Amino acid sequence: MAATNDLWVRRFHPAPEAPVRLLCLPHAGGSSTYFFPVSQRLSPRVETLAVQYPGRQDRRNEPCVESVHELADLLADVVEPWQDKPLALFGHSMGASVAFELALRLEARGTGPAALFVSGRRAPLAHRDERIHQRDDDGLIAEIKRLNGTESSMLEDDEILRMVLPAIRADYKAAETYRYRPGPPLSVPVCALTGEADPKATTDEVRRWAEHTEGRFDMIVYPGGHFYLNTHAPAVIEEIASRLVPSTAAGR
Repeated sequence: MAATNDLWVRRFHPAPEAPVRLLCLPHAGGSSTYFFPVSQRLSPRVETLAVQYPGRQDRRNEPCVESVHELADLLADVVEPWQDKPLALFGHSMGASVAFELALRLEARGTGPAALFVSGRRAPLAHRDERIHQRDDDGLIAEIKRLNGTESSMLEDDEILRMVLPAIRADYKAAETYRYRPGPPLSVPVCALTGEADPKATTDEVRRWAEHTEGRFDMIVYPGGHFYLNTHAPAVIEEIASRLVPSTAAGR
């Protein structure tokens, strides 16, 4: 893979014999390493790829991308070399919006994903007017702590937290200024996963993802809030595996 591609896509556990790949897109303020445990658990059944957005970790000196549509445009080219076998998409929170827009672009090119998993995010048609990215640093930090969206050690270290605030703010801006552009629905299966007490997405808002595909739609609700994933990761990972590689998911 080209160096530019390597900046965007991380493959923690290469699995060349896997029949399918899963591309994971992080939440606002998140990074590719959030999905290291997912990659570890799915390998070698599914080869997991994790996106690293600009402006964080080893890409911290690059300007952040403050638009979901722009991120999807960039990723449509980035993922092309990884489509030599079926590629499914998983996105959490902001990452779900990016994954959806990426899926639209791939379908328009005739190389649609094998499946789309959207987590912790209301459907694009269920818009809310949110402006958290316009708050001052203290206000943004308060929101992050309310959702408990970063590692607890980072939440406790105010200096580190403030270092990563520019990337978090940029991601919040991308998520909150995102507007769905009406067009044809997807044709791929969509599975929406959510926490029953997520303040960012009610179950009714999540259920509206069904309006964005002509394929099969399923919704799975877990106990917990916006980051239900942190508690229910094993169950979520096995749910994904059972849908991507049914014959090998059981008992692994």
